[in-house]
Amino acid sequence: MRRKDREVTDINKIEDIINRCICCRVGFCDDGEVYIVPLNFGYEVKDGTYVFYFHGAKQGRKIDLIRKNPNVGFEMDTHYALNEGDAACEYSARFQSVIGNGTISMVTDPQEKLRGLSLIMEHNAGKKEWTFNEKMVDVTAVLKLEVTKMSCKEHH
Repeated sequence: MRRKDREVTDINKIEDIINRCICCRVGFCDDGEVYIVPLNFGYEVKDGTYVFYFHGAKQGRKIDLIRKNPNVGFEMDTHYALNEGDAACEYSARFQSVIGNGTISMVTDPQEKLRGLSLIMEHNAGKKEWTFNEKMVDVTAVLKLEVTKMSCKEHH
């Protein structure tokens, strides 16, 4: 990271920033093009590794790309605000962001699928206990991104 003065390394602060984010943008490699998808998410930390869960259709471009190349990049941000100045070069932006890389896969284990969906709902709705319609779960893809590299940054 070029601007070490903006780096966030405190685990509690990183968790707070992630918890405030409402969207995770996942970038896929597609034969020389980058395909970026904004997704709702939930997450947990397993054995010191961040694991993000997403949901969607079982078919489509992102599913095809996962099969071709499971290596992805991701980005999420919050607290964006413009810092105004008197001249153009005096303007800047406030923000908090998390970026990284990881491996994404489709979850096949039924219990992990329900766990991922529960984490997504907890993150987005703030409630932990959910029941899911079995038929809807069957037709829904749950994706798991296991983070291999991540950094967090903020600017006031």
